[in-house]
Amino acid sequence: MSPRATLLAAVLLVASLAVVAATFRFGGTLAFTLALAVPATEAWRGPFVQPVAREEIAFAAAGRTLVADLYRPARPRRATLLVHGLSTFGRRQPDLARFARLLAAEGQLVLVPDFPGLIAFRLGGREVEEIGAALDHLATLGAPTPARPDPAGPLAIAGFSFGAGPALLAAAERPGVRLVASFGGYADLRHVIAFITTGAHAYGERRYVQRQEEYNRWKLLGLLVGFVEDTRDRAALDALSTRKLANPSEDTGALETGLGVEGRSVLALVRNGSEAEVAPLLTRLSPRTQHALERLSPLARLGRIRARLLIAHGAGDDSIPFTESLRVAEAAGTRAVILETFHHTGPTPFLALLLPRARDASRLARLADALLRFGD
Repeated sequence: MSPRATLLAAVLLVASLAVVAATFRFGGTLAFTLALAVPATEAWRGPFVQPVAREEIAFAAAGRTLVADLYRPARPRRATLLVHGLSTFGRRQPDLARFARLLAAEGQLVLVPDFPGLIAFRLGGREVEEIGAALDHLATLGAPTPARPDPAGPLAIAGFSFGAGPALLAAAERPGVRLVASFGGYADLRHVIAFITTGAHAYGERRYVQRQEEYNRWKLLGLLVGFVEDTRDRAALDALSTRKLANPSEDTGALETGLGVEGRSVLALVRNGSEAEVAPLLTRLSPRTQHALERLSPLARLGRIRARLLIAHGAGDDSIPFTESLRVAEAAGTRAVILETFHHTGPTPFLALLLPRARDASRLARLADALLRFGD
C-alpha cells in the first residue's frame, strides 16, 4: 500500500472512530433533543432508553404536605427537581410531564411537586421554602451504594417561567446543588410588570416592543393579589382576577366600584399601558407589596449560587421578556441561550422559520447535553 493510501486509510479510520465516539457520547443527547422539539419522535427512543415508572408521593414542606410525581428509571444516576410556573395543571401540565418523562428515561430520578401558590397564580414567597424542602426530600430518595453514598446522586433544579424565580432563590441557599436551570425566568418582577402592561422591554442600549395579550394582565393581577393587605380589596381583586381569566371581556365594574385606595392602586397598575406611568404606579403600591416584589426578584441573590447555571428563553415569550434572562445571565457571570423560534411554552410549528430553527437545534442540543450529564 502506498504512503498516500495508508494515510488516507488512517484518516478514514480516525474519522469513523470519531463518528462512533460521537454517536455514543452525543447519540442520547441528540435523540433527547429531537424528542423534546418534535414530540412525535418520542416513541422512537423506546428501545434505547430506560423504562420509567411514575408514582405519586407526598412530603412535608413549609408547614404543609405537598403532593408530587416521582419519575423513577430502573437505574437512576442523578436527580432533578422540576418547578412548574403559573398553571392550574401544576405537576401534570402536559409539556412539563413529558419533559420529566424524557429526563427520567435518560437515567434521572425526577421529582415534580404541585406548588399550590403557583397553581393558584400566586407568588408569595412560601414557594422558596417549599422548593428547598423538595430538594431535601429528593436527596434522600434512591438507593445508596458504596461508590455513591448520596442516594439520589448529583442534584439539579430546573424552574420554568414564574417558577424559575423561586427556584433560583432556593438554589442560592443550597450549595450542594450541582446544576440550576432557569427556562423563561425573570430577574426583577418590576421589569416583568412593565412588559406585561406596556409590551416594552430593554437590555443595554436596545429597546423592544411586543404585542401583549390581554389575558396576561389578569395573570399579573392574580400574582399581585396575595400582597394586598386590605382584606376587602384582596377579596374583590381575587374575584375580579378569576372572572377576567375566565373571560377577559367580562364586565367587572360592580367589583371595581367597591375597591379602596390599595385595591385601586393595584388595578391601575395592571390596566396601565404607558411606559412613563409604570414607575409612578409602582411607587403607589403598598410598602408590603413593594417589599414582596423586591424579595421575590432573584437578581440580587444570583451571586450566591455556586452551581453551574443554565439559562434559556424563547425570543417570542409574551409572558416574561427574554431580556430578563439576559439580566440573570449577566448578574451570574454566564451567558443566556435565546431560542429564536420559541415562545413562552415551546417551539413554533416545526416547518416554520427553517434557518432559525436549525440554529436553535444546535442551542437546544447543548442545553440538553448539560441537563443530561451534569455531575459527570
